[in-house]
Amino acid sequence: MKTGNSKSLQLSKAILKENDIKEKVELMLKEDRIIIVPHHHPRKGWDTAFRKMHRKNDDALIMDDVFPDETFE
Repeated sequence: MKTGNSKSLQLSKAILKENDIKEKVELMLKEDRIIIVPHHHPRKGWDTAFRKMHRKNDDALIMDDVFPDETFE
């Protein structure tokens, strides 16, 4: 399908649902193939998890962020 000076691709609703494709995709070019994969959010839900940890006071540092022998020169 032509869109302006470009070509576009339509995917059926069934393919989108089966592959959990929402609005964004990632395209990869490998040799003579175009690979389309759903865009994933690797940190999705982290904000909720961090708030939950904070409420439980489970977000304390387990080690000092600066060591005694560390210098900043």
